[in-house]
Amino acid sequence: MITGKTVQSRKTQALLLLLSPVTLLLGAFFLIPLGIMVVYSFLEPGLYGGVEWTWYPYNYGRIIGWPLNDYETFQPIYLSIFLSSLKIACLTVIFSLLICYPAAFWVSRMSERRKGLVLFLITLPFFANLLVRIYAWLLLLRPTGFINMALQSIGLVAQPLDMLFSSFAVIVGMVYIFTPFMFLPIYANVEKLDYSLVRASQDLGATPLQTFLRVILPLTLPGIAGGSIIVFIPALGNFIVPSFLGGSKVQMTGNLIERSFLQSRDWPFGAALALLIMASVVLVVMFQVVRSSRAQARGAA
Repeated sequence: MITGKTVQSRKTQALLLLLSPVTLLLGAFFLIPLGIMVVYSFLEPGLYGGVEWTWYPYNYGRIIGWPLNDYETFQPIYLSIFLSSLKIACLTVIFSLLICYPAAFWVSRMSERRKGLVLFLITLPFFANLLVRIYAWLLLLRPTGFINMALQSIGLVAQPLDMLFSSFAVIVGMVYIFTPFMFLPIYANVEKLDYSLVRASQDLGATPLQTFLRVILPLTLPGIAGGSIIVFIPALGNFIVPSFLGGSKVQMTGNLIERSFLQSRDWPFGAALALLIMASVVLVVMFQVVRSSRAQARGAA
């Protein structure tokens, strides 16, 4: 006789069997490299690159000021670059949200035929190589590029604007690349929006602003939070866009990590920088998880 406990045990075994390939894949290509990075961040840099297998926690002191020894000193430039990276990542999230939030409502109101076409156009950049898309902005933003020539031809500027190799160019490039990542979670949330609640709010005499703040925004907040996290995480560690559109004038933590591993071969310091970024990402994700848990608890109550 098959009991409920036996059925539950079989379901658990089936679930474990289905999850084993994913678990093995994550263990091989994420957890093991992450463990190597953690170990390397506490080892001494080799004289000619690589690592010396000696306990050396002072790589973090160069970034955050502690711990330090006679050979390592706190260098505020690294912390400054990290804070600048945080600012650029946050601005990327904000501008992506300002573009995608109204666009999601606009697309959701289209007919099914037009909606499919627009969604295809939004995801179309994924079919093009990332470097090609960055080079396109390089050509657009340079002094002799299309944007400056257009502004000069209509008389808005007398001299070409110095847009390339600046924080502005980096943010433009990042927003362009990560806009689809912001749009899709918000659109999925807006598509499920119950407009009967919006009409009920209007019938009860709420102003459009009150309806938005008390009905629409809370219902679409999960999509906003999800899109913001999906954009913030890769934007914080990005090094390709700053390398091409920022040049030597705009440095992000991703550029420091790239140079630490590939040029100066200071692997322990590069690992410490990478873990600092990962710690920031984990804090953001934990904040969102705690906030969602509290929101669900309030809704259940």
